[in-house]
Amino acid sequence: MSLQLDTLAYTNRLRGLPPEHKLLFGMAVLFISLSTHPLVQVVIIVWMSVWILVYARIPTDIYLRLLTISSFFWLTSLPALMINAVSLTDLSKVQSDLWQGFAFGYYYIYISRSGCQLGLTIFTRAMASVCCLYFLMLTVPFTEILQTLRRLGMPVLLTELMLLMYRFIFVLLRTADDFWIAQQSRGGYRTWRTGMKSLGILIGQLFKRTLEHYHQFSLGLAARGFAGEFRVWHPRRYRQSKRYALEALLGCVVLIALEWWQHGAMATRI
Repeated sequence: MSLQLDTLAYTNRLRGLPPEHKLLFGMAVLFISLSTHPLVQVVIIVWMSVWILVYARIPTDIYLRLLTISSFFWLTSLPALMINAVSLTDLSKVQSDLWQGFAFGYYYIYISRSGCQLGLTIFTRAMASVCCLYFLMLTVPFTEILQTLRRLGMPVLLTELMLLMYRFIFVLLRTADDFWIAQQSRGGYRTWRTGMKSLGILIGQLFKRTLEHYHQFSLGLAARGFAGEFRVWHPRRYRQSKRYALEALLGCVVLIALEWWQHGAMATRI
């Protein structure tokens, strides 16, 4: 999946736009999504999906798969947000917040109305933020993001560490996939017990192989005269698009105006 995402970042239809513009646009919409109400966040989800699917021409199945993975982490947090328990003697104190529930011994377990509302708010905010990050991930290669951050004044040490971490993600995935295929072909996951044993062996070997790859990588850098800074050449053949720039600017203005309108409407109700 990571290799495929990296390929899409180099081959999407928005590849020719300056990375500074895409990075500024993605971060601006991300900031708006973190400081607005659910209605605006839903609009952000739809709008960023249009940029990703229509403008960048990212395959729909890949994008939906990424959203599904992100939604899974939200689903795991729902029980803690929605399900509450109270003693039967204090049941009258939570009647306004109680939606559905049942008695279990001396306690009453129920689904909270405020918890459901909070879960929905977290979902819209998380998905809007994730769509902004997916836009950057799928349209801007990681090396260009680092170069842009360097030009904006980020310390070189941080960008070098980010580049090394990004590079070793692929090393870990490839090594883990090779080990998993080898164990699967030998029946290493036939039962739960053998599966746990095989998983432990995989983790141990993965750690060992990672250290070996890091040592080889360090020797390779030293042999090539590494002076403490990675330099990646790029021809910077970018072209600015007035249409995309105007649409991004107007879209951000509309989102802010929509948030002000919603805030004013809520204040009027109160």
